[in-house]
Amino acid sequence: MLEFAWPWTFLLLPLPWLLRLLLPPADSGEAALKVSFLDELESLAGRRARPRLPGWRRQAPFALLWLLLVLAAARPQWLGEPLPLPSSGRDLLLAVDVSGSMDYRDMQWQGETISRLSLVQHLLGEFIAGRNGDRIGLILFGSQAYLQAPLTFDRHSVRRWLDEAVIGIAGKNTAIGDAIGLAVKRLRQRPADSRVLILVTDGANTGGEVAPLTAARLAAGEGVTLYTIGIGADAEQAGAVGLYGLNPGLDLDEPLLREIAAATGGEYFRARSQDELRRVARVLDRLEPVTQAPTTVYQATPLYPWPLAAAVLLSLLLVLHELWPQWPPQLSRRRR
Repeated sequence: MLEFAWPWTFLLLPLPWLLRLLLPPADSGEAALKVSFLDELESLAGRRARPRLPGWRRQAPFALLWLLLVLAAARPQWLGEPLPLPSSGRDLLLAVDVSGSMDYRDMQWQGETISRLSLVQHLLGEFIAGRNGDRIGLILFGSQAYLQAPLTFDRHSVRRWLDEAVIGIAGKNTAIGDAIGLAVKRLRQRPADSRVLILVTDGANTGGEVAPLTAARLAAGEGVTLYTIGIGADAEQAGAVGLYGLNPGLDLDEPLLREIAAATGGEYFRARSQDELRRVARVLDRLEPVTQAPTTVYQATPLYPWPLAAAVLLSLLLVLHELWPQWPPQLSRRRR
């Protein structure tokens, strides 16, 4: 199916004729000599007299050239068969804590001790890749919350942005309430039965302007289901004792995370190790998809190069037509 991306461009078609009517004729300011026997002079000079054409025939090539240029500017394109996008799935936002405590190296990944954020990047990256049909977004929060990736079907880009997250990029504190509030703001424009927020943190709310429970009640009112994940090893686990003998896992406010999830009809998960976090991802991956409005896209093949190339070719032919009467005398003189 033929379609023009910018059909309003055709309004420019009468522009040359309007300019000719509205603007005064060009005046060089020099005296002009009109010779009635110009054809005879050209024949005596060895030049072939060009036959005089009616006015509309002289203007036809230039009118065609202008039409081709306007046609190319209108961006014609051929729309192929409709390609359906996934019509079921959820609008799912991931809110990941990137505060200073997420840098604790108390997690194991393939026999290597890594930080909490690194483990989240590994396993949630796999989770993102498997959410076929969902719109995925990413929020990073510390002292403040930032939307790193809006809701999109491009799961590859969201995973890359998660992998590029660094500790402290949003501040050293933990603003859980602000992260929930930002997610609600982004999800409220989507269908009410498909709004999901997964919040991953290893601490308590130590910053921000919105109280977490207040934000959770707001999320419940907007139909957002909130799943919270508390990450961090226990004190008795190897490598769990941080600097000065303090256990970083003590900072985790599990009662608050449970209450936040319960207020929205979601669940709280505890992830003390790689295996537990992987199990959490599998549970979340079993979320039932919901039917949304079907979405279709068309593969568009641009066609503007064809009229543009025809305009260039016609311009060259017009130039050759203007120069052609001068060529035979020059060629004959060169042969002599």
